[in-house]
Amino acid sequence: MTPPDAHAQALREAQTWLRRLSSGAATQHDVEGFRRWRDGNPLHQPALAQARRLWQALDPAIGGMPAEVQRAPILSARPVAARRAFLGAAVGAAGAAGVAVVSPPLGLWPSLGEWNADYRTATGEQRAVQVAEGVDLVLNTQTSVQRRSVEGRVVGIDLIAGEAALDLVAGPQPFGVVAGAARSEAQAGRFEVRYLAGRGCVTCLEGRVRVTHARGTRDLQAGEQVLYDAGSLGPVAAVATREASAWRSGVLVFRQTPLAHVIEEINRYRPGRVVLLAQRLAGREVSGRFAIASLDTVLVQIQRSYDLEARALPGGVLLLS
Repeated sequence: MTPPDAHAQALREAQTWLRRLSSGAATQHDVEGFRRWRDGNPLHQPALAQARRLWQALDPAIGGMPAEVQRAPILSARPVAARRAFLGAAVGAAGAAGVAVVSPPLGLWPSLGEWNADYRTATGEQRAVQVAEGVDLVLNTQTSVQRRSVEGRVVGIDLIAGEAALDLVAGPQPFGVVAGAARSEAQAGRFEVRYLAGRGCVTCLEGRVRVTHARGTRDLQAGEQVLYDAGSLGPVAAVATREASAWRSGVLVFRQTPLAHVIEEINRYRPGRVVLLAQRLAGREVSGRFAIASLDTVLVQIQRSYDLEARALPGGVLLLS
């Protein structure tokens, strides 16, 4: 018989591998190590299956995932060339198996579009790059961007997912950002574009920005914002620019924001996953300024404020009930 300690150790190792592979920072080297671990001991496959059942218990969307996807490695290799080379092999294998990997459940690993990005940030990471002369780009957490070039010159970017800030020095041509159903263009100034779950938001911090959508065009000035999705383009609205771009200084600002949306935002910055089981409180409004570097402290404050019971699980999972 196998000692109980051996089963427990295998399960702990499986949970560690799951956490690493779903962190957004795993490399191909990690995947190769995972495969060696998985195949190196007959206890490891059952332990891995048990660890994955934990994720299935947390959200019905995972429970509906095809078995082939549940067995597939979760990757985030970093340099772009290596990532794309591996992607070709991964897509071929997935296609042969009939696996749908275009839209991963719960964002536990990058979509195909994100894999092909020129720049991508992991959970909690921010990155500044100069994409062209006079164009500085800052990527927020979990953000993927691909450059658009004409005759070898970068003229814009595709924001595949996430949030990006652009600082533009006046140039001869406008610089464009395509995010979902809209294109934002400016020739000089500062603006931010956010695109998550099919919903977009453009905020003008300085200068002027033109937002073009199938439903019309909006011209934004400093301190103005517009929201959109695939089928609609909202009106221009005034916004507090310091709060809108607070993430660039390491702060999240919420003004009468439903608790469920606050938890959703925290999950973008924090490894693992916070699950609000107390759905009766999902619409409760939250206001405050929270340091991104201290989100676990924020969660303790939320727990105490709403008299919630917190249960920590492996892989950075926190249940609030």
